[in-house]
Amino acid sequence: MGILRVSIPVLAVCLLCCGVVVRAQEDAAPDAQLDAQLKAIAAAHHGKVTLFAHNLKTGQTAAVMPDEPVQTASVIKLGILLDAAEQVRAGKAALGERLTLTKTNQVGGSGVLGVLDAPLTLTLKDVLTLMVVLSDNTATNMAIDRLGLEHIDATIKAAGLKDTYLYKKVFLPAVGPMPADQPKFGLGKTTAREMAAVMERLATCKLSLDGSVPQPGDGRICGAMLHMLRSQQDRNSLPRYIETLDTGEQGSAIGNKTGALDAVRNDVALIATKNGPVVIAAFTQTNTDQRWTGDNEGEETLGKLGKAIVDRWSPAGLDAAGINWDDPLNRLP
Repeated sequence: MGILRVSIPVLAVCLLCCGVVVRAQEDAAPDAQLDAQLKAIAAAHHGKVTLFAHNLKTGQTAAVMPDEPVQTASVIKLGILLDAAEQVRAGKAALGERLTLTKTNQVGGSGVLGVLDAPLTLTLKDVLTLMVVLSDNTATNMAIDRLGLEHIDATIKAAGLKDTYLYKKVFLPAVGPMPADQPKFGLGKTTAREMAAVMERLATCKLSLDGSVPQPGDGRICGAMLHMLRSQQDRNSLPRYIETLDTGEQGSAIGNKTGALDAVRNDVALIATKNGPVVIAAFTQTNTDQRWTGDNEGEETLGKLGKAIVDRWSPAGLDAAGINWDDPLNRLP
């Protein structure tokens, strides 16, 4: 077995970064005033709302039924992204490796790969980017084929998530023995607290599932994943009322992944505020408003929740430079 050699500067950054995470967890304190405000917004929504938010700088938290299992819709793609980071880190995959899109693995729904001419060659990074930025379902299935459904779920479990599960590929039937609750949740299940934990792992670059110190190169892997999330095209939910810049030109202060079904609107976001990075995981389920329009009540409710959290924890607003999106280990939250 080889001996991992880590330079003193890299080790110092790693230990400091881990220390910030530990302190934030130790100092975590529910914000009762914000909780009350969020519960009022949730009560006004025609459906069920669950939420967990964490200020990574101050340790403050806010929650609405954070441990209630919910349908993920496409938010489960964050779990796929985490597993991709782990496999790249372990040398089992490479972002630059080539994958081939074939006609047989094209499916409908969101994205563009389902309507392009096949065969088509893309890198794994291209596939993951499309999975996040456009929530491309064909790209998602390509990623699952490459990474392995069982491996993805094993990574989710190793990350300490007990109520998060990816059951199957998108728009395809479940294969083999399935947990009894699969028909209820469909593609995947999670809780607000657990999906926030996935985003927090990427935000703090905590890829060492065994709790060991980060490896050299971890920051660049996390940076690649955060760049995908920061390039998200769907800004109608949590970012709705808090980010108004032309993010294509200015660079976004938010990295997020959305998920939607007829009666579901979900969003999980990492937000760079002037008072530190904030992670929010918010889910609306059994929604009365099932319109696929920009003024869907579920999306508006998510926007109100996001604004309430940012107004409370960072009245001065957002600051895209508050996070090193290229290598989060080189700047502390």
